Amino acid sequence: MDEHKPVLVDEVLAALAVRPSGRYVDATFGRGGHAERILAALGRDGRLIAIDRDWQAIQAGQARFASDPRLTLVHGAFGEIAALLRAADPAGRLYDGILIDCGVSSPQLDNAARGFSFQKDGPLDMRMDAQRGEPVSAWLARASFEEMRDVIATLGQERFARRIAAAIERERTRAPLTRTLQLANLVAAAVPVREPGKHPATRTFQALRMHINDELGQLRAALAQVVALLAPGGRLAVISFHSLEDGVVRDFLRSRTSVDPALAKLPVIPASALPPLKLIGRKQRASAAEVHANPRARSALLRVAERLASVAA
Repeated sequence: MDEHKPVLVDEVLAALAVRPSGRYVDATFGRGGHAERILAALGRDGRLIAIDRDWQAIQAGQARFASDPRLTLVHGAFGEIAALLRAADPAGRLYDGILIDCGVSSPQLDNAARGFSFQKDGPLDMRMDAQRGEPVSAWLARASFEEMRDVIATLGQERFARRIAAAIERERTRAPLTRTLQLANLVAAAVPVREPGKHPATRTFQALRMHINDELGQLRAALAQVVALLAPGGRLAVISFHSLEDGVVRDFLRSRTSVDPALAKLPVIPASALPPLKLIGRKQRASAAEVHANPRARSALLRVAERLASVAA
């Protein structure tokens, strides 16, 4: 079994307030760390639907949980969560909790053949779903200088994006960029200043991975659908790992947990204008002990909200 340490597991279980007979969704299954704990808290009548766009993750889950009839594994992108859940449960029932973990799993990062790593040589791919879309190598071969610069600057928050895009543009006229170390070395040579403790290609690889998988688009699409999928009192828990993801989550929750300012001063606020969610607690980070045991938890951030009863989505 691939080793992967899920983050904020205890906090997620508390946030979802898992009931033994409840119905839950793990929208980003990964290697099943959160799913395992949710299943442990469920009784015989409880149900969990787990979604992942990575077929290898689905296969690992089928092997790991083959004997548990309470779990349904679904191959697909969580940005299509409503359609995927309808297909898995045509009865269209609502859910008591939905978890979205925006992180990349360790097997994806550590497997050189997947093309995510700037420390191991492999094909320059980075697709979460290797059966759909184009690999990073194909995008870099056709993207304009401006497109590359903007993606690296925006999604990677890389201040040397112009230098890196120019270096890629020059290099691809000599030879196609097809290997991870080929790109990592090119970026390292283009970046004049090193961040302490961070590989110079970190931001560029993050940007390319996020772009090729439309990660922020998938997150926005999923969040737009989840309120209508939650039962009254149902919980939404979202784990993000950097400011771009957290900004999307924060803005969504702010818009769904507050009254429109134009209506807020009315003596009686119309029921249709009431927010469908309320925040549960403050944002949470991993404890020092968890970060020590799992350094990848350092940047994890959990936000939680609850579906209010008798309020339209």
